Amino acid sequence: MIALYAGGFLGPFGGGVVASVLPEIGDDLGVGASAAASSLTAYLLPFAALMLVSGTLGSRWGKVRTVRIAYGVYVAASLACFLAPTLDIFLAARVLQGSANAFTTPLLLASLAAATPQARLGRALGAFGAFQAAGQSSAPLIGGLAAEFDWRLAFLVIAVVAGVLGAVGLPKTTAPPSAAPARLRDALRPEVLRIGVAALLGWGALGGLSFLLAFRFEDEFGLSPTARGLMLTLFGLAGIIAARRAGILIDRIGARKAVTIGAISGAVLVAVVGLASAIPAIAFAWFIAGVSSQFVLVGVNAAVLGSQGPNRGGAVSVVQAMRFGGAALAPLALTPIYDASSIASFLIPAALLAVVAPLIMPRQKPSNTAEA
Repeated sequence: MIALYAGGFLGPFGGGVVASVLPEIGDDLGVGASAAASSLTAYLLPFAALMLVSGTLGSRWGKVRTVRIAYGVYVAASLACFLAPTLDIFLAARVLQGSANAFTTPLLLASLAAATPQARLGRALGAFGAFQAAGQSSAPLIGGLAAEFDWRLAFLVIAVVAGVLGAVGLPKTTAPPSAAPARLRDALRPEVLRIGVAALLGWGALGGLSFLLAFRFEDEFGLSPTARGLMLTLFGLAGIIAARRAGILIDRIGARKAVTIGAISGAVLVAVVGLASAIPAIAFAWFIAGVSSQFVLVGVNAAVLGSQGPNRGGAVSVVQAMRFGGAALAPLALTPIYDASSIASFLIPAALLAVVAPLIMPRQKPSNTAEA
């Protein structure tokens, strides 16, 4: 079980570890920092795209086998990043890293749900969410510390950790094997897609707005890159603190209510972040928004994994793909709006989050709490 949570940490950590060392990567590989920044996209695009099908394919091939192979590929890709002599090879290795991660995250979540009693599912998913938030928040810091010696060392550490996790594998469960192979159509049923839209808005209109806040901190307050980074870290820090507690509450009130609380409170806080004129007020609102995000993110995971439909691994894979798709779409959709009106770029996603996410979440059906 510890390996499941550690796997939740490794995914976002591996994706974000380059964020704070792009100038060093560019200098080492003989390119500019902007070219080195494409290593973020090289990881995230295949990660989000492949998750549409990775959960279903992993269920067909066998979760344990798929996760072990994915970790093996992750090790190889991390070592390739460590040794890469050119940007092209480094980017290819990052694509491979993101692709491998797509075959671990949803299957880890499905295995966690299978090994957890239904009545404690929210608590377990909250702990998983806390580890994910910790990986996302600590990646820039640890990458920066590694760069004090050599930025490549971070990828060597990642390779070692992935190798250990692959050796440990997944916990055994007593669930009987399915008679029929997992089908993608079962994962794309309307209920799952509705939860996926809530996840897309929950991440795209909350955590996905960090770039907008960075723009505002620079344009209106003139904060340095270090100061901006510290301010943005508050969101992830709140997630580490709040995720498990949000999961405990979800076990009591249900996933739909939790998503509604997170969406409405998060929308109010995003509006404050876009309208407030004092840095302390913005920082406080951004920190509390990190708490709201965990109600949404843990809530959508609990909703899809707590359902009684077939192919839960494929279903959570689709929801996660839509979540990260929201983060990818936010800059494309909101940057032009920000250029026209800073206030509107915050108020529009806030309104969508407050109205659409609660309405689109499916109502919960009674379930057998004795099931694991």
